[in-house]
Amino acid sequence: MVFCFSGTGNTRWAAEELSKATGEELIDIGKEIYGNCTYQLKESESIGFCFPVHGWRPPKIVRAFIEKMHIEMTDNNPYCWALCTAGDDIGLTMEYLNRDLKQQSLQAESVFSLIMPESYIGLPFMDVDKPEKERAKKDAAREQLETVKKIIINRERGVTMTYKGHWPRINSHVLGAAFVKWLVNDRPFRVNLDKCLRCGTCAEVCPIENIDWKQGEEPTWHHDPLCTTCFACYHHCPVHAIEYGHRTKHKGQYFFKK
Repeated sequence: MVFCFSGTGNTRWAAEELSKATGEELIDIGKEIYGNCTYQLKESESIGFCFPVHGWRPPKIVRAFIEKMHIEMTDNNPYCWALCTAGDDIGLTMEYLNRDLKQQSLQAESVFSLIMPESYIGLPFMDVDKPEKERAKKDAAREQLETVKKIIINRERGVTMTYKGHWPRINSHVLGAAFVKWLVNDRPFRVNLDKCLRCGTCAEVCPIENIDWKQGEEPTWHHDPLCTTCFACYHHCPVHAIEYGHRTKHKGQYFFKK
């Protein structure tokens, strides 16, 4: 089984490719988190986790899901792996993941990261990649993913193919803590009503169903702790009517397209 959380589609693409390659079921964490999160591991089935990096850590919804999930299995040592996507380095993301998984008596023994086009635009100095850089990242990721597929299919253990960056501890422990505390919430989201088509696209693409919308009305966010600030709503808006306070003014949009 492949557990996946994705906002703008980078991770979803990788997870779908790995699900097809392994023949194992793809399970959407954004939808499963509202259920009992109990699963039966089939004989010889592996366990995989795919998610984007948020603040040099796994997204809070992924961590909450792992805390809640229960996997019934007969094999005491199932093959477990994890892949994350990021615009650049991932810090200690996989160490955080494995610390969470340890509470479930699991460990991701082989871990991978793919550098994908940038989608986080919640800070003043961050924007989406230019088209040529976006294409280059996608091409490199496709090539790397073919290697990852072979490793997972062959159930190779102890493989690490990640880019932690130069200051992984500072990024994950210090900046990551500030990111989670101050930047992961939906309160800054605003809609320009002069632009808004009231089409409901933002509500449709929200991976955790955190936006309310009715035909002919503008969208409203729940303003609860569930939002992951993945910016799927912002990036998919067809008329660029959504902003995140003043931090996204005049910035680009991106979501994964093959």
